[in-house]
Amino acid sequence: MKLGVVGLPNVGKSTLFNAITKAGAESANYPFCTIEPNVGVVDVLDNRLNELAKLYNTNKIIPAQIEFVDIAGLVKGASEGAGLGNKFLSHIKEVDAIVHVVRVFKNDKIIHVEGSIDPTRDIETINLELILADIDTVTRRIEKIRKIVHGGSADINTQKEYELLNKILELLKDSKPARMLKVDAEEKKIVDGFFLITTKPIIYVANTSDELDDFQKDNIEKIKTIAKTEEAEVISLCARTEEELINMPAEDREMFKQELGIDASGLDKLIVASYHLLGLISFITAGEKEVRAWTIREGTRAPQAAGKIHTDFERGFIRADVVKYDDLITLRDYNLCREKGKITSAGKDYIVQDGDIIVFKFNV
Repeated sequence: MKLGVVGLPNVGKSTLFNAITKAGAESANYPFCTIEPNVGVVDVLDNRLNELAKLYNTNKIIPAQIEFVDIAGLVKGASEGAGLGNKFLSHIKEVDAIVHVVRVFKNDKIIHVEGSIDPTRDIETINLELILADIDTVTRRIEKIRKIVHGGSADINTQKEYELLNKILELLKDSKPARMLKVDAEEKKIVDGFFLITTKPIIYVANTSDELDDFQKDNIEKIKTIAKTEEAEVISLCARTEEELINMPAEDREMFKQELGIDASGLDKLIVASYHLLGLISFITAGEKEVRAWTIREGTRAPQAAGKIHTDFERGFIRADVVKYDDLITLRDYNLCREKGKITSAGKDYIVQDGDIIVFKFNV
């Protein structure tokens, strides 16, 4: 999973990126500090893996991972090439979801490109640029197939594509993102092929100071109102505090978090929000060799889950032996789970659940 961290210049994108990845991306008080995207890969912490590693007496734990991409700051007019717009728009097309950092804190020492703190305006600025970029993409695609459709020589797929493009264009011209178009599974495959920016789900990150005042609280509520209309996620955190925490020794970090009343790190909040937003879960493979988490979408059937491990597993799928994490941890023995009837022999129609521990049987 790849998440693109975006926002206006000087809102705290790189500070947050540093905090969650320890990558040390340059962070400074001037616009366009980030020109080429910085990339950091982080592990998805899952205590279930540690418990299973103890059970199987293995030191090899392979957690799921998320790739974060810190993308250049966007400014008004980016869709027409202003600032680093063209670079921004090309990089953002490559991510699975957008982490939009919005500044809600006041600090006269840190420049805001618009001269004031107004999260609603800032969100509208970036969303408009993304919409304008998609309008350009959709318009060019419509023009490309218009003659074929109007000439009566279009096949069913081209006709469907043309209809969807026009529906999306209507939405975009109404200042609404393409992801708000209601489509079925077949139509979604077609829309995904357009590679539009505004089809990507969004997590809004309200970047606060370490102490919330009424101004910040009011603006967080405004962000939540916007997010609700877009089916987006919202989390709030202080990027500067997160960066300070990540550089502390572990024992000091926990003490400092308690003093500040921080119950979960910014990274943990982002992971929970991104999994929920993208409809992701993890299944687990476990043994003496290794304990490993595999990320899949909710609703994935057993053969396709097997394919995450190796294409041969999906191609030659026979069945999947499934035990629930809680059952295995309670009984502490795989064979005892089998004796107690806690292991299910699942076929091709089985929908994998979060925390399933699976042994796949296949033949190729």
